[in-house]
Amino acid sequence: MSSALDFLDDKYICPHCNQEMTLCNAPPVHVGDGLGWGSEYLFICLNDECKLFVDGWAYIENQYGHMGSYRYMRIPHSKESYNMMVGSRLAFTGSIVDIEQVKSQNERFCKEKEAIAKLDTCVEEHNLEPVLYLLLDPHPSLDVRKRAAELLKQINDISCIDPLRNHDFKDTYLEQAVNMAISAILADHYMKECPYCAEIIKAQAKMCKHCQKELG
Repeated sequence: MSSALDFLDDKYICPHCNQEMTLCNAPPVHVGDGLGWGSEYLFICLNDECKLFVDGWAYIENQYGHMGSYRYMRIPHSKESYNMMVGSRLAFTGSIVDIEQVKSQNERFCKEKEAIAKLDTCVEEHNLEPVLYLLLDPHPSLDVRKRAAELLKQINDISCIDPLRNHDFKDTYLEQAVNMAISAILADHYMKECPYCAEIIKAQAKMCKHCQKELG
């Protein structure tokens, strides 16, 4: 299946106005015959000054007696092109591919794949970074995040506590797994969390050194 990334570097020029065309999401069905376009994306000339678009209003009114015009369209990586009928100048403006959003999503996906790959060696390398990345990012699958939570105790790094405590986990099972891991890590380091200020202190402390509260 193609991705918008496959077409980000493509450039198509409208032959009617010599302006660069815009990458858009394709309509769900072919407006002409009900068949698919063969591509999830189309390049469309959205220039309102394009001669095809400007002259199309009068042509459609004279030929068909209703309001409409044409936008020039190209199927990427193909020689197919169409003069596509549209009902208003706003047609397809809501389906423009957000290039920066696509790049951002791809960057996040690459980081996720890299973090998942590092899970196999993170315990041996005492590398907390990929585990925290996957736990704090809501996009990875729940199975991947559960696996990351299971590795917390094995890495046994107390520095994971603050970022995890400050994160709102939507999944109850995942939140419980993280809490159990934190409790085990604190016990291994002979530490505890102050019930008043949440700072980490020695397990045997009778008074919190941070908030000065007496502990039962």
